Amino acid sequence: MKLSRAAALSSSLLLSAVLALTGAGAAQAASSAAVDYVALGDSYSSGVGAGNYDGASGNCKRTPRAYPALWAAANSPSSFAFTACSGARTNDVTANQLGPLSSATDLVSLTVGGNDAGFADVMTTCVLQSEATCLARVEEAKRYVDSTLPARLDSVYTAIRSKAPSARVVVLGYPRFYKLGGSCVAGLTENERRAINGGADHLNAATAKRAADHGFAYADVAAAFTGHEICSGASWLHSVNWLNIGESYHPTAAGQSGGYLPVFRATA
Repeated sequence: MKLSRAAALSSSLLLSAVLALTGAGAAQAASSAAVDYVALGDSYSSGVGAGNYDGASGNCKRTPRAYPALWAAANSPSSFAFTACSGARTNDVTANQLGPLSSATDLVSLTVGGNDAGFADVMTTCVLQSEATCLARVEEAKRYVDSTLPARLDSVYTAIRSKAPSARVVVLGYPRFYKLGGSCVAGLTENERRAINGGADHLNAATAKRAADHGFAYADVAAAFTGHEICSGASWLHSVNWLNIGESYHPTAAGQSGGYLPVFRATA
């Protein structure tokens, strides 16, 4: 039956009211809104370990398989600047990565702090030296996280907010490396694996607190990687790789798409 013009108008108004009440109208508007997105950070954001690196990014080793590029490909932001770089510390982010930020920036993602805390050296020490030396090195890194890292994170977060005052900033953490009691039959001891996991938790807790104090969102990826740690039998993380040492203890392509991406998507 064909609706009269009055009936059609009434139905349209009713639909609009329902959409408004249910929030569906707002969701539609949000999904179509233009977003200017800037991805900052270290190798966990550039995508080291995922392969298929962009040659133009040089030693930064950015890849379309990294969670920022995957999110951008799926959401078609109006602009996407990808400045994350392998090896970056807090001062590298502030010195070299903030250029694309502006008052128009709507969304920022960031992983940083692991290089400052020396986790690459922690892992080298633990792989090559004794258990006692490994445990002592982890404790040294934790002391740095307590004493020095908070001010360094504050510096980065303040600089981001200054350049992008209206942006939603999502700070992502790091996964635990090991499944305890898992499938590994050689390599590090369980005490070493437990200590390294504890070091990651310590770093994440400090990062989460500083992010919250700046009004930023913190995205915890540890739960997403549970069941996919090294020694799990289904790892989303590279173990030590003597042929490509730089990829050791970094997420695989599956870790980026199955671990980091869903957590970022839910928080962004």
